[in-house]
Amino acid sequence: MGSQQPQHAGRLRLVGQREHGGDRPPAGPAAPAGPQAAVRTTASVSAPSAATAPAAPTTPVPATPAVPAAPATAQGGFAEVLNAAIEHSGLSLDRIRAALAKQGVRVSVTTLSYWRRGRSQPERATSLRAVHLLEELLGLRHTALTALLGPPRPRGRWVAQGPAPDGLRVEQIWPGETELGEVFAELDAPPAGQLERQSIHDAYYVDASRRGNVLRMRQVVRATVDGVTRHVVVHKSDEGVETCPEITSVRHARLGRIRRRPLSGLLVAELLLDRPLALGDSTVLEYEVHLPDSGPTTSYGRFFPAPVREYVLQVHFDPSAVPVQCERFDRAPGADTDRHREPLWIGASASAHVLTADQQPGQVGIRWQWE
Repeated sequence: MGSQQPQHAGRLRLVGQREHGGDRPPAGPAAPAGPQAAVRTTASVSAPSAATAPAAPTTPVPATPAVPAAPATAQGGFAEVLNAAIEHSGLSLDRIRAALAKQGVRVSVTTLSYWRRGRSQPERATSLRAVHLLEELLGLRHTALTALLGPPRPRGRWVAQGPAPDGLRVEQIWPGETELGEVFAELDAPPAGQLERQSIHDAYYVDASRRGNVLRMRQVVRATVDGVTRHVVVHKSDEGVETCPEITSVRHARLGRIRRRPLSGLLVAELLLDRPLALGDSTVLEYEVHLPDSGPTTSYGRFFPAPVREYVLQVHFDPSAVPVQCERFDRAPGADTDRHREPLWIGASASAHVLTADQQPGQVGIRWQWE
């Protein structure tokens, strides 16, 4: 997501390590590659102490690498290669976080853990910058990690209820989000399909700083059984953000129990309906979601676990920050690539929209480019 920034000219150094002169010492012999390629950090040369070093040495002090250099290639996907590199380096995630912070890139320990376990992947410009620095820190060749990153997943807030009988399972909508099933069980979420969503209207607002900050939602739902009294909704922050979204301004319902998982940015909330719905009854649900700051936004997308008769998405840009290009995209369930794209016009109102009828399980969204 966003353009990749050039790698910092300075070398990464860990606590207790210093560079000798201006160049990195030659790397030691590469370790043989196994089922998972083993990697090491490239050592920096420690300067001799004042007690043993001559006052003005005229020749460089020979370097003794602390660890072997990483192999030129490694097997597996991004998460597998990163995990093997970290394991073989012996570095803790906290030391890696501190080393990145010294280079001006702040990545939490939780985010690093998610990357190595495959629960999320780097997408934002800051995250991609961190990956370039990780390649150097862990002694990997340039692009050894970045080349393994797949296409960026659409940013935006994932919104859905439990899967309907003719829709997708929870794990298909949020792969790797094991917490979600646990929270659903804790809330005793109603069986999927009790509320059929007839119409959904998302209005996503991007401010003058190019950040998505508010999502306004309107849903028309119809009961498929007697006695429906509540609706469970899920919102998730962007990758790397350890703050949950917050639901406000609820209409035609009220907030019930709320469960937050800040480390993963997950929010699960009950909406208690104004009245119990009998079979065939309908109601309108409206509320706002205030979104934590995750940097400049370049897309918004919704995942559909079940069919919806009508979906409208509007993205509203601040008139002082209008992107140069905008397009609609569609993806099949579980797909990492688009199955359909088409350009969108940004009108005088500084907004763009998509309309779909009989939307099937999958994903629909809008992405844009700032420059």
